[in-house]
Amino acid sequence: MNFTVLHKYDSSRARICWLETAHGGFETPAFIPVGTQGSVKALSPEDLEEAGIKIILANTYHLYLRPGHSVVEKMGGLHAFMNWKGPILTDSGGYQVYSLAKMRSISEQGVTFQSHIDGSRHFLGPKEAMEIQRALGGDIIMAFDECAPYPSDYDYVLNSVRLTSLWAERCLEQKRGENQDIFGIIQGGEYLDLREMSARDLVGMGFDGYAFGGLSVGEDMETRHRIIRETIDFLPDDKPVYLMGVGTPEDIVEVVPLGLDMFDCVMPTRNARNGTLFTSRGRVTIKNASYAEDAGPVDEDCGCYTCSHYSRAYLRHLFMANELLAYRLNSIHNIYYYAHLMEGIRNAIRDNRYEEFRDNFYKLQVGD
Repeated sequence: MNFTVLHKYDSSRARICWLETAHGGFETPAFIPVGTQGSVKALSPEDLEEAGIKIILANTYHLYLRPGHSVVEKMGGLHAFMNWKGPILTDSGGYQVYSLAKMRSISEQGVTFQSHIDGSRHFLGPKEAMEIQRALGGDIIMAFDECAPYPSDYDYVLNSVRLTSLWAERCLEQKRGENQDIFGIIQGGEYLDLREMSARDLVGMGFDGYAFGGLSVGEDMETRHRIIRETIDFLPDDKPVYLMGVGTPEDIVEVVPLGLDMFDCVMPTRNARNGTLFTSRGRVTIKNASYAEDAGPVDEDCGCYTCSHYSRAYLRHLFMANELLAYRLNSIHNIYYYAHLMEGIRNAIRDNRYEEFRDNFYKLQVGD
């Protein structure tokens, strides 16, 4: 992986970087759509490319259970399997196992859990997580970690940090695919000393990049910002920093100045399927009766396929009629919005006018 800092902002830690992988490169700050099962829901790879997306995320846990990583490997890896030519980041499965708290048991070797699909029992540890991700063939892979629930008491989170460090070391010992880069995941809950411990442990191991894990799990925005601010000083400037599972446009606009490079979240596509559309002037709830005879686009300032071809009235009709096309057209718009929000953020950093950009962003957030 080639990671280069292109521009640093004058009055914050915001920066523009270039990250090159075996399947192409992209500028950061960048948003990564979530393709849980090898598909960003309702969208084709061509839809994503047209929207300006450069990198996507696929889910180790889900692809392990179905269709199985060995099947994906036989099909030539994820890039060939899903016909995506750009970079792919695969998570380790740790967060998904965390979400199965009532169906799992944890040991120093890893996690035994029940499948959410059929109840069958499985084991996932550092060795298995690396084997699965090697078979999937992602460009950026994640170390297996233990994500503590929020809130959790200090002793539980301390043990979580120790397990994460132990597993991270074991992940580095495993064979990786050619040109695969690996990120370590910082844990520590809301406890700043444990965040520092986790960061120092992982940096000492020499990962290719670092991610903030265990955030966006119930804590408020102020707590999240405090954790990032107090921890990022322990990370090297010459490695990418990834905030996992975040988030809303407001979340991203606020944390970019803290020095973060990469973000992922299911929000744009999930909200699209639920009828909430992001626009330059705030959120639009397309089922609202006020749009029943609205001939205008979702966002007059948007250049996406949906806004170029369809009215709010038509999109409302599709959504109210439960037509599948609603999912696709809404998702195209929301993904385009996120891609171009990131482009605006990068331009504002490059031109040293981020405060102006942020102020204008909030001034326009009126919505329904």
